[in-house]
Amino acid sequence: MMASSYNAKEEDGHHSGAPAHGGAAAAAAKSKKPDNTAFKQQRLPAWQPILTAGTVLPAFFVIGLIFIPIGIGLFVTSNNIREFEIDYTGVDVDSPCYSCARNFSWNNTAPCLCSVDFTLEQPFESNVFMYYGLSNFYQNHRRYVKSRDDSQLYGDRSALTNPSKECEPYRMSDGQAIAPCGAIANSLFNDTLELYHIDSNGTRNTIPLVKKGIAWWTDKHVKFRNPGGNNNLTAAFRGTSKPVNWRKPVYDLDPSDPDNNGFINEDFIVWMRTAALPTFRKLYRIIQKKAVTTPTLPSGRYVLNISYNYPVLSFDGRKRMILSTISWMGGKNPFLGIAYITVGSICFFLGVVLLIIHHKYDTRNNSADIPN
Repeated sequence: MMASSYNAKEEDGHHSGAPAHGGAAAAAAKSKKPDNTAFKQQRLPAWQPILTAGTVLPAFFVIGLIFIPIGIGLFVTSNNIREFEIDYTGVDVDSPCYSCARNFSWNNTAPCLCSVDFTLEQPFESNVFMYYGLSNFYQNHRRYVKSRDDSQLYGDRSALTNPSKECEPYRMSDGQAIAPCGAIANSLFNDTLELYHIDSNGTRNTIPLVKKGIAWWTDKHVKFRNPGGNNNLTAAFRGTSKPVNWRKPVYDLDPSDPDNNGFINEDFIVWMRTAALPTFRKLYRIIQKKAVTTPTLPSGRYVLNISYNYPVLSFDGRKRMILSTISWMGGKNPFLGIAYITVGSICFFLGVVLLIIHHKYDTRNNSADIPN
């Protein structure tokens, strides 16, 4: 009697457990299905554009009619920008800087001086920007771009005496840390350019060149800082060495202006912003307009005095001085206007071709006989 009762309870236990296992399996199987919502079942409303002649052809014509006038405006604006360029590398024998280029040596303590005469056929209005240009100089090389220490340039004292290893082989010199370290700083452009205007009496008049305001504001006031501020830079940089190819230390780049000396020297900051292409130009000075009635640079004869300190013949490079005005779109750049004109013309031409094809196709369908 007790055994039968036990067997009945066991049997009842088996029967009562079966639905539990079956329910769990059913729940697991059901959980694999995504919820019956519009998002998970992909029933959300969607826009599927149907391309027809009534939508495609007007789009081509509108793009063409908008892009072509914009391109013409950009092209004309670019052509109105005055620009003059002169090469003073000294490659040719008859070049005024030939002897400086051929006889250059890092051991020379005094710079080699040369002068280049040129004539401006047309006057330059508004502010004039003077650039120096280099060719065949690959500032975009990976090792070159990485060869710097931004912490040191920010004025960090620990990085000042212990620069990053990325600066090798321009990291240490004679047991002292190089400040600023790296290949970019070591190759700083250091030619000195002076411009003179020769008037009708043969008098040489100096053109004032402004050296402030040539660097980006964020670079000047955020990325580059002197260690310990701008007071007593000689003491701040004590225990460091100048870059190998520099003639003077970093705290002596512009001793006449403490706000333009050391790491915050604007010529240095401009150079440290590397170029993307091997032929580039960098802003050197600004010639500000003094009077409204007279041009900034009148037409006539000019003399460019050069302190030739930067050799480029060893890598087949070239050096240039560029004078340029600017407009609301920046410097002279005809490519943008040509690109707009080209794209607009192609779109307009394709619109005409597609319109002709659509007209012929539509006419053939309408004239076709439909059999009964």
